[in-house]
Amino acid sequence: MMQLWRQRAARRLGQSAEDQACAELQRHGMQLIERNYRVRGGEIDLILRAPDGTLVFVEVRARRHAGFGGAAGSIDARKRGRLILAARHYLARLPEEPVCRFDVVTLDAGRLQWLPGAFAVEG
Repeated sequence: MMQLWRQRAARRLGQSAEDQACAELQRHGMQLIERNYRVRGGEIDLILRAPDGTLVFVEVRARRHAGFGGAAGSIDARKRGRLILAARHYLARLPEEPVCRFDVVTLDAGRLQWLPGAFAVEG
C-alpha cells in the first residue's frame, strides 16, 4: 500500500515538473513538438523546437530535496544512453536530420534550473 502511494506521488511530482519545465521553455520562445516520446529502451520527456530551428530533447528531473547530488546528479551514463537511443529513433522518422541538442531541466526543492546543451552525443 505504501509503495503504491509513493509511486503515485512520484508520478505527480514528475508530471508537475514536466509542466513547469515546458512552460518555462515556451516562455523562451520554444515550441512544444511532443511530450513523453517512448520507445523500447528509452523515453524523452519533452521535444521542442527552439526559435533558431534547433530540435531540443529535454530530460526533466525533480527532487523534493536537493540532497544526494540533486536532480541533475541522477542523470548518469545509462540514463543518457537511453535518451540518446530514443532521440535517434525519433530522428530516424524525419526526412532530414535537424540540428539538435540535449537540455536538462531540474527542479530541486521547487527551484527550476535549465541547462541548455547539458551533454553531447559522441559518434
